[in-house]
Formats: sequence, C-alpha cells, structure tokens
Amino acid sequence: METKVLSTKKENKKKLVSEVAATLSQKGIVVLPTDTVYGVMVSIFNRKGQETIYKLKNRNDRKPLILLAHDKDILKQFVVFPEKIEGIIKDFWPGQLTLILPTTEIGKILTGGRDNLGVRIPNCKILLEIMREHNRPLMSTSANISGKESAKDAKLALEYFNEKVNIIVDDGKCKFSFESTVIDMVKFPYVVIRKGCLDCNKLLKYI
Repeated sequence: METKVLSTKKENKKKLVSEVAATLSQKGIVVLPTDTVYGVMVSIFNRKGQETIYKLKNRNDRKPLILLAHDKDILKQFVVFPEKIEGIIKDFWPGQLTLILPTTEIGKILTGGRDNLGVRIPNCKILLEIMREHNRPLMSTSANISGKESAKDAKLALEYFNEKVNIIVDDGKCKFSFESTVIDMVKFPYVVIRKGCLDCNKLLKYI
C-alpha cells in the first residue's frame, strides 16, 4: 500500500478534507492529527479497518478504540450521557478529555457487546472539518506501535506506518503532544483512569 502524505500547509485545504473524507468512506485507514497526539483512524462502521489497526499496532484486542466525533449529539447514538455530564462537556469539549460512558444498544453492536466506550470531541480544526465532511464519527487510537512513543508529528507517524495506511495528514506538531486525560463515568463517583495533558485538578468538582 502506498501511503500518501498530505500537508495542511502545502495542500488546498478543501481538497485535502474532501480526499481524506472520501478515503474514509472507501474503508481506508488514515493517520490524522489531534490536539493531543496523532491517531490512526477509520470510519465508525469499518470493522475490517479496526481489526487492521490492531494488527498494525500489535495492540491487544481487548483494549477498545476511542470514538471521536465533531458533535455531542452524534455521540448520543452510541453512548449514554449521565445527568450531570453537561457541565463537564461545556467546560472541556472540544478538548483533551476522553470520557468512558455506558453504551447504547447501537453502541453495543458497534463494540461487539461492550457495555462502555471511550468518546471525545477533539479540539483540532482540520480533524473536525474532516469528520464534518465525512459525516460520521471515527474510531481511533494513538499513532504508534504498542509500547512505543505516540507520534506527536507526522514524521514519526510515517516511520511507524509508511506503506501500511492510505493517508497521513501532516499538520505539524500536535498542540499538547501528550495523550488525553481519561475519566470513567460509567458509575458515580467518577474516576480518573489516565492522567493526560488536561490538568486533573480542573476536574475535581465533577468527580
């Protein structure tokens, strides 16, 4: 597979967004920037693509991928929002916070029966534009080989995945260059299960 590298600084942005969205619709695998680290992504219902991601990363298939979307109402199709979630969404989305939430019936189908799923609305302009154009959420995980450093720029992503993915979008170094903070909100009290680039002290009043 030939990997095409598209630079947001060199390409026509509208053309870039359209090409990546079309590739996702055609069951392609892409590496895209986020506000945290680069991610390997496929369209939400591309099950074969998800399986390929696990193989490319040598990732344990018991570790679920994260669902990314550009709008919270889209996420509500797949996960159940607790009553007290609106404040945390208002303050931290789009942003560097992943929430683990109970799955809906559709979400269970999507995840092979799992009763929870990590979701996030990232604060990355080009990624949000691609998701709007694609008009579907994306399944994602960090762009790295399991156990190795997550790619904070397209150069490292290319080292990991050259000739293994369809497109890598180069948007320079990620703003925060560290993984998102993860909160398990399946039941109260909520628990921070990964300390990432979002300061956990800012979350204390919610958990």
